[in-house]
Amino acid sequence: MQKRENEKTKETAVMTAMAKFLSDLWFVDDFRDHPEYLSEIFETILLTEMGDDQDLRIRMINSIRTSKMLAETLGSFSDTEINNACRKIMNA
Repeated sequence: MQKRENEKTKETAVMTAMAKFLSDLWFVDDFRDHPEYLSEIFETILLTEMGDDQDLRIRMINSIRTSKMLAETLGSFSDTEINNACRKIMNA
């Protein structure tokens, strides 16, 4: 079920969902390496005819930027610290 913008919801539900998302994302694969992986993939795509698409280039740059932001935000914490924080939020 999709919520509408500005519809009443519990803040704890949002925080719990975000904690679960971050926990799942972080521990599926080491997210610290994802910006580099994305850059390698996108550099390869840019060498193809498909890479000439301006909208695609903008989406690729935005994806790399988002990935870097997440990696930089969480990168200074250990896996244990991230796991413990996510568990605390999910159990709140």
